[in-house]
Amino acid sequence: MASLGATVDRTPQGPGLGAAAASCPSPAPVPDLGEAEEEDDAEEQAEIHLCVLWNSGYLGIAYYDTSDYTIHFMPDAPDHESLKLLQRVLDEINPQSVVTSAKQDENMTQFLEKLASQEHREPKRPEIIFLPNVDFGLEISKQRLLSGNYSFIPDSMTTTEKILFLSSIIPFDCLLSGILRFTPDAILISQVRALGGLLKFMGRRRIGVELEDYNVSVPILGFKKFVLYVIYPNLNQSKVVLEALNRILNRCRCKWGEKLLRLWFTRPTQDLGELNSRLDVIQFFLLPQNLEMAQMLHRLLGHIKNVPVSPGWGVGRELILKRMKLSHTKVSDWQILYKTVYSALGLRDACRSLPQSIQLFRDIAQEFSDDLHHIARLIGKVVDFEGSHAANHFTILPNIDPEVDEKKRRLMGLPSFLTEVAWKELDNLDSRIPSCSVIYIPLIGFLLSIPRLPFMVEASDFEIEGLDFMFLLEGKLHYRSAQTKELDALLGDLHCDIRDQETLLMYQLQCQVLARAAVLTRVLDLASRLDVLLAFASAARDYGYSRPHYSPQLLGVRIQNGRHPLMELCARTFVPNSAECGGDKGRVKVITGPNSSGKSIYLKQVGLITFMALVGSFVPAEEAEIGAVDAIFTRIHSCESISLGLSTFMIDLNQVAKAVNNATEQSLVLIDEFGKGTNTVDGLALLAAVLRHWLALGPMCPHIFVTTNFLSLIQLQLLPQGPLVQYLTMETCEDGNDLIFFYQVCEGVANASHASHTAAQARLPDKLIARGKEVSDLIRNGKPIKPVKELLKEKQMENCQTLVDKFLKLDLEDPNLDLDIFMSQEVLPAASTIL
Repeated sequence: MASLGATVDRTPQGPGLGAAAASCPSPAPVPDLGEAEEEDDAEEQAEIHLCVLWNSGYLGIAYYDTSDYTIHFMPDAPDHESLKLLQRVLDEINPQSVVTSAKQDENMTQFLEKLASQEHREPKRPEIIFLPNVDFGLEISKQRLLSGNYSFIPDSMTTTEKILFLSSIIPFDCLLSGILRFTPDAILISQVRALGGLLKFMGRRRIGVELEDYNVSVPILGFKKFVLYVIYPNLNQSKVVLEALNRILNRCRCKWGEKLLRLWFTRPTQDLGELNSRLDVIQFFLLPQNLEMAQMLHRLLGHIKNVPVSPGWGVGRELILKRMKLSHTKVSDWQILYKTVYSALGLRDACRSLPQSIQLFRDIAQEFSDDLHHIARLIGKVVDFEGSHAANHFTILPNIDPEVDEKKRRLMGLPSFLTEVAWKELDNLDSRIPSCSVIYIPLIGFLLSIPRLPFMVEASDFEIEGLDFMFLLEGKLHYRSAQTKELDALLGDLHCDIRDQETLLMYQLQCQVLARAAVLTRVLDLASRLDVLLAFASAARDYGYSRPHYSPQLLGVRIQNGRHPLMELCARTFVPNSAECGGDKGRVKVITGPNSSGKSIYLKQVGLITFMALVGSFVPAEEAEIGAVDAIFTRIHSCESISLGLSTFMIDLNQVAKAVNNATEQSLVLIDEFGKGTNTVDGLALLAAVLRHWLALGPMCPHIFVTTNFLSLIQLQLLPQGPLVQYLTMETCEDGNDLIFFYQVCEGVANASHASHTAAQARLPDKLIARGKEVSDLIRNGKPIKPVKELLKEKQMENCQTLVDKFLKLDLEDPNLDLDIFMSQEVLPAASTIL
């Protein structure tokens, strides 16, 4: 227990006699602001709670994300009875719970029953929650939205102003009278009902504030529109590649930048305005004269320490703003907030010197308002960071509150004053007591402390006339005396009084910060965006990426000398390849070639370049023109999992089925060696059937790149002839027994798989390779396969020699030798392998 006091001794102590000995430790050195200690907790998975309604063929969706305490809503969108759009949303956000009305359409009921029965769903099946239909009423949902307690709305706003403010975020029209009505061009009934039902669920479940007082509401720091532009349907199967791509591009300096990068990876977009605005920023920072500015901004972003999230983005993921609202703010929170605000001001000043024609620079220059200056000035004027670190609690600087300053002065002067009191107490004590201390303990007050003497054995021995015994601690007896009681009455509990007054000042400071919380949220949004684009620019500079161009009129992609962004970093030399798919010709590209010739790399290269362009990054190509691509479907790599209970081939079929059922004429489909997981004839038949299905669509056929080693697909002419099909191969050259790979795509068809060359590269024994080629030729020519005579003769000779050795080792004079047993167990079995 922290305490301070003074000790006096009857024994003379030289020049220091009578000096006070304060027991409180000296303040530890406090690191400056740039070295503020930060918590580094383990990252915890965020929770997402989804509310969905399907009404009259329109889907209304809203969800709450605990990672940023934001509600995301999607404008009403038409959906088929099979609810494919809803399935896409579920695949993308993976909610922990799905909330809906107990009164639902039969199609929705069947969909939810199927969802609840998916025991092997990855990562796990969500909890299905039904609320009474009355909780989704239109009028009650409107009122619930308007009466909500939102920390991003200033308390000073009137009801009318609040309605107008919300109407600028949630697309509904508001009359000044406070009566809510919808605009005629956006009848978003399901959306508003879904938002109302979500708020009801959040209030009932009390997400994130389960242990707080009931008057503490669930924190909501903003409303954001959620639009499902482009999907990457087989993201789970391609997550290894995308994670590696993320590591290459992720040079973000703050955690919110990393989070936004992951969000962009899961939500590619077709919004050309958004994509070009991202590319404009990247192109600006790639100019040599802007390198120094980019480095300076990168350093400033390193000080943006996740104001809405606790340091380290870790356990509990509690928002600093939320903790302020609950008065749970830590000293490190104030330091991080202070550092973040000043770094944001540095970003603002820097962006004001940059071209305002670029939207991001203009937004930062305008929206990083003077509220940031006000917050920084208040914190710097009030908070004593060094004192707070030393005391491990919030303390204020001098000259803020005269009453607190006076009490601190008294507290600091207590040791010398208590020395005088201790001498007076010692004069009144028994002469056998050599020394005493007068100490101050917070919450207890002033006490007289004396050492325990040898004759003080029983509790009755502790009684001293004129003193009230309190407790025994570490060989010291503690008492209340008349003088200590007088000190309690005179000085009171100084420590607690100071803490209480400083806590009150902290609360007032918190209120000032919370009143300007909106600008802090906007700071993180724009700073994280700048962080990601600076990371993209750094990667583009290092790896030689170029700016892609977008052509809505082009149905497909055109890539000139594209490179695989991962493989080019691993290979000594990388051969670039071009790709073009657009118009009505060559919509289905069948790529053949030997194993290890680069077919799969080419396939992935096309998908990754398209994907990078749709997240707003420069791409590894000399030129890239991206058309109206609405989805990328892949059958490239099968991730097997025992928990799925599916075979490799079944996983392949599921991926292809998703493409067959959902791909449009604007989709890009990448299929790598489909059909190899089953019988050759069956696999070939399935591949041909899938391709013929798409070819039958004519101009509505998706853009398909398919690699295969089934040369019979071409030799047997299983695909119809026409301009929709284009055959490509990987260029190779045979040099004697060697096969040279050029890794270059060209028109044509491979004449063989050259599996034996690949087997030789894998260092299989030459005999096995020769035998494999022989059997392959026999099967290809329809001839019977016979055992190899040379191998059979060698085996017979070995068996004969073994049998002769056994005969030579026989001792015919051995009385225990039984020739019948020897013949039956040794000779006859060996003879069957020889004859």
